[in-house]
Amino acid sequence: MTTNPKRPRDPNQLAKSIVDLATGEAEDKKPLASARKGGLKGSKARMEALTPEQRSEIARIAAEARWKKS
Repeated sequence: MTTNPKRPRDPNQLAKSIVDLATGEAEDKKPLASARKGGLKGSKARMEALTPEQRSEIARIAAEARWKKS
């Protein structure tokens, strides 16, 4: 049985969190579907907005950061 790690495992704390959610005293921290859709569109829009040279420069900087020795 898998449980959501964001929910308390203690029955008393779980009951309180359910009551808080039901009465509106606490908010459920699930991401909105609209935010997910926007995130999926973002990379395509960014790709269309940047020139190939700009994308290449961003990729070069990212590669340098990944391979940088500490």
